[in-house]
Amino acid sequence: MKKLKLDELNRVGVEEFREQEKLPVIVVLDNVRSMHNIGSVFRTADGFAVEQLYLCGISAQPPHREIEKTALGATQSVAWTHFETTLDAVASLREDGYKIIAIEQAAGSTMLNTYRPESTEKYALIFGNEVNGVSDEVMAQIDECIEIPQFGTKHSFNIVISAGIVLWDFFAKLRL
Repeated sequence: MKKLKLDELNRVGVEEFREQEKLPVIVVLDNVRSMHNIGSVFRTADGFAVEQLYLCGISAQPPHREIEKTALGATQSVAWTHFETTLDAVASLREDGYKIIAIEQAAGSTMLNTYRPESTEKYALIFGNEVNGVSDEVMAQIDECIEIPQFGTKHSFNIVISAGIVLWDFFAKLRL
């Protein structure tokens, strides 16, 4: 087996990416503090062709070299918007008809493996702060909560790992 070279991957350019059909998902970062995590979520959002990223509260915004270290140019392809608060983002999303879903460990959450997104819906997936998760104020405003099943000793996954798992799951269920 031979690894493919970059020019053999047949990836679209930034302009083509902007024009292509997107996964009906907006990723919302609720006060994510690490710029490396933000950059990695940009790169993951590019990989699954999500509609947009909403950077909320203290979540840093491009351009910034610490974000670019892990985004590797995805800040140029993925549309993004900054909101002063995550509650402002949720209000805007609700007005635009998105189903608001927190990715969190909570009473009454649905396990990711059993969740079935509908192809007729638009989704806003909220990922929380590295220490505190999705804020209580935002949790009070969501429509649903999805939890990633875990089987080890740690209490949670890193936000980037969570975003990758959930976005892959949504992509597979909606597009494959």
